[in-house]
Amino acid sequence: MKRIDELLRYLKEHKGSDLHLSSGLEPRVRVHGALEAVEDWDVLQDEDVRGLIQKICKPEQWTEFEENYDLDFAYGLEGCARFRCNYFVNARGAGAVYRIIPENIVPFESLDLPPALEKFCHLRSGLVLVTGPTGSGKSTTLASLLDKINRNYAKHVVTLEDPVEFVHQNKTSVFSHREVGTHTQSFANGLRAAIREDADVVLVGEMRDPETIALAITAAEMGLLVFGTLHTNGAAKTIDRIVDSFPAEEQAQARLSLSESVAGIVSQLLVPTADGKGRRAAIEILVRTPGLPNLIREGNTSMLNSIIQSGKKEGMQRMDDALMALVEAGTVRAKDAYMKATDKSRFEALLPKE
Repeated sequence: MKRIDELLRYLKEHKGSDLHLSSGLEPRVRVHGALEAVEDWDVLQDEDVRGLIQKICKPEQWTEFEENYDLDFAYGLEGCARFRCNYFVNARGAGAVYRIIPENIVPFESLDLPPALEKFCHLRSGLVLVTGPTGSGKSTTLASLLDKINRNYAKHVVTLEDPVEFVHQNKTSVFSHREVGTHTQSFANGLRAAIREDADVVLVGEMRDPETIALAITAAEMGLLVFGTLHTNGAAKTIDRIVDSFPAEEQAQARLSLSESVAGIVSQLLVPTADGKGRRAAIEILVRTPGLPNLIREGNTSMLNSIIQSGKKEGMQRMDDALMALVEAGTVRAKDAYMKATDKSRFEALLPKE
C-alpha cells in the first residue's frame, strides 16, 4: 500500500474532511472543523511531501504541477472513498490538501435541510446560487438537490466541475459528468456546449470569471435550470460580487440579466455542534419574489434582508435567524454562533459570563 493511501484511509477512519500535507509539519487532518496531527507520523520535509504526493499522479499531471506549481484532480481509493486533490508550493516547499468526497450521496430528506430548498428541484428554469466559504457543505447540498431531481424527473443533467466530485448514477434522469481540463477546456466552453447538448439542468462547479458567470445567466434566461457556486457570504454580497466581476460599462446590463434569471440564493455556513461530535449547517435562503428583480436592477441590495424577513412564509430566512434557531434548540453553542453571526449584538446576551 502506498504511504499516501495509509493517510487517506486514516482520514476516512477518523471521520475527517481534509488531509493536509505541508513541508515542515507532520500530516494533519481536519475533524469537525479543527486540524489535528496524524498519530505516529514525523515532520515532513519537502522531499518527503513530494515523494508522497507523486505516487498517485499521472506523469502528465506531475509535469503540470512542476511547471505551474498548482494542480487539481480527483483520486479514487478502492474500498475507501474518492478525494479532491489540490497540490501547491509555498515558502517551505510542496504541500497538498485532500478533501474526502463521500461515496454515497445523502438524500435530501436525510440532510435535515430547510424544506424551502426542495422548491429549487422543481423549477423548470432559472439561476440558483449556493454560496459559502470553502468547506461549508455547498457540494453536499447541491448533490442532494440533483439527486432529488434524478429520482423524480426525466431530465438531462450536465455537471461541469474541476474535478468531478459526486458521481450520480442514472435513475430517472440522465447525467453527463464533465471535468474541466479533461472533458472540456473550461467552464465557459462546457456551458456553451451544454446549451447545444439538450441539457435541462446544468451544475457549474465554480463561477470563476465574468465569461462563465455571463454564460450561466444566459443559459438560465434560455430556459435551463442552472445551479452555480460562489465563495460569498449572504445574498447581498453574492449579487454584488457577480455584478462587480463585470467591467463598469457592462454592470448595468449584468444587473438587468441577473434580475431576470435569478431564482434563488442559498448561503450556508457549518457550525460545530454543541456536543463536539460534528457540524451543523446554518442556511440563509432567498427565493425569487415579484419585488426582487427591481431591487437587483436598481442595485438596492441593502434591502434584500427586508425581502427575506418578509418572506418567512415562503421559507426564506436570514443567516442570523438560522444561527439563533440552532442556539435556541441547543444544537450549537452561543459562542460558535456569535463568531459566525453578522449582527453579533443579538448573541452577546447568550454568551457565558466569564
